[in-house]
Amino acid sequence: MPHQNAHTFQPQDLEVQEMYKLMIGSVVPRPIAWVSSKSKEGVYNLAPFSFFTVASRQPPVLLVSIGPGVAEREGTTKDTLLNIEAQEEYVIQVVPEALGNQMHESSKHVDPEVDEFNLAGLKTVKAKEVDIPIVEASPIAFECKLNQIIPVGSDHLVLGEVVSVHIDDEAYAGNYRTAIDEWKPLARLAGDYASLSPAFKLPKDQE
Repeated sequence: MPHQNAHTFQPQDLEVQEMYKLMIGSVVPRPIAWVSSKSKEGVYNLAPFSFFTVASRQPPVLLVSIGPGVAEREGTTKDTLLNIEAQEEYVIQVVPEALGNQMHESSKHVDPEVDEFNLAGLKTVKAKEVDIPIVEASPIAFECKLNQIIPVGSDHLVLGEVVSVHIDDEAYAGNYRTAIDEWKPLARLAGDYASLSPAFKLPKDQE
């Protein structure tokens, strides 16, 4: 329990955005899933999501939580969710610091007809198991087949089984490990982003 003088909030007393701000400012740092997908009309989409984690080790399943449409498209469903529902396949790329600006560009709210790969000036490569493009410059990519979509309140948990993994040579440390210090993952905070400090093991020596 925090100190007796801590600020205490009850969700039922707060606006949705107020509770959201408390959560995203506390559950940090968060990894970013850079999700590429394709609409039923064949338009490619690329968008980042920071509600992202591993859901299962066997079978290998990744989880991305996708929220509702933004204010200017209130009441709508995000293109990524619609595309995954339609195609049942997608790709999750990791975001290194070096691609932060391109990732930010792809996060802008644009019409469904806009290809975010072109918007962000990103080249693509062909996937092996799914018909979805991969961000060529991303050091790690997971090709996914839809496992299930679970509605939770206003959001949807998208569970995807990994069917292929691609790791660039400079990001691979051997023995199925990634060289994190080499590919330098970008982390999401509240409204800002962060780099990871050098890794360390626990317990740490006490000074």
